[in-house]
Amino acid sequence: MTTSKAAQFAAVYAALTASHEVADHWIQIDDQAVNKGKRNRDGAKACLEHVLTYTATQAVALAAVQRATEIRLSWRRAALGLAVSAVTHYVADRQGGHWRDDEPRSVVRLASVTGHAGWLARDPNAGYLMDQSWHKGWIAVAAAVAVGGGR
Repeated sequence: MTTSKAAQFAAVYAALTASHEVADHWIQIDDQAVNKGKRNRDGAKACLEHVLTYTATQAVALAAVQRATEIRLSWRRAALGLAVSAVTHYVADRQGGHWRDDEPRSVVRLASVTGHAGWLARDPNAGYLMDQSWHKGWIAVAAAVAVGGGR
């Protein structure tokens, strides 16, 4: 019996999202969370360390889903999906602590130019919410990449 692409996508998205929550809130250590947004070498190192453990956590989740179900992902597509998640996670997390900057850059600049500057300035939770929604949107792309297109 083969599993539909829709079911595969749903299972992979669920696994990547659940492991995202674990990796971002349980696996990431305080030093990484505090320093990953610093605009220096220490910040880049802290962010890279976080993203490596984050990606490992997601890889374990994908392996667990495959073991528990009939889903068999191509290792190349799974690795590419994990890479999409890792790179986009790094890009966003380098902005840690900078969501309210007067001169935003990268993802914060994108949020600002798309009409979110007022919310970011007014709501202390806006940066976290923008960060998490960025991650989950890219996790959907990563899941689609991991599952693959076509019939």
